[in-house]
Amino acid sequence: MNKGFFRIIVSLFVVVFTGFSGIRAQSDGGNAGPKKPSIASERKKRKAARKEAKEQRRKERAERKAIRAYHKRLQTKTVRKRMKRNRNKAQRINDNKREFFLKRWFARKPKRA
Repeated sequence: MNKGFFRIIVSLFVVVFTGFSGIRAQSDGGNAGPKKPSIASERKKRKAARKEAKEQRRKERAERKAIRAYHKRLQTKTVRKRMKRNRNKAQRINDNKREFFLKRWFARKPKRA
């Protein structure tokens, strides 16, 4: 009885361990899906994207500024003065501020018909 029991135990161990070793050899350590990028690499990618976007905005801003300067350079001195007055007037209207009180007091009144 002792010999038969020993044989059954040994054969059971052989079957169990050979079965598990086959399953274990086929798995890759539990990482069956695609590998996730690490947090550090994601952070580097985001930082690079932010830097690239910032550089792009800076270039666009510089281009707009150059276009504005070129347009301004083409104008004569009197036109530049008129543009400045109009810009200041528009800014004052947008800020909801009234004209200087002396200008309002002594402005030409429209003629009555």
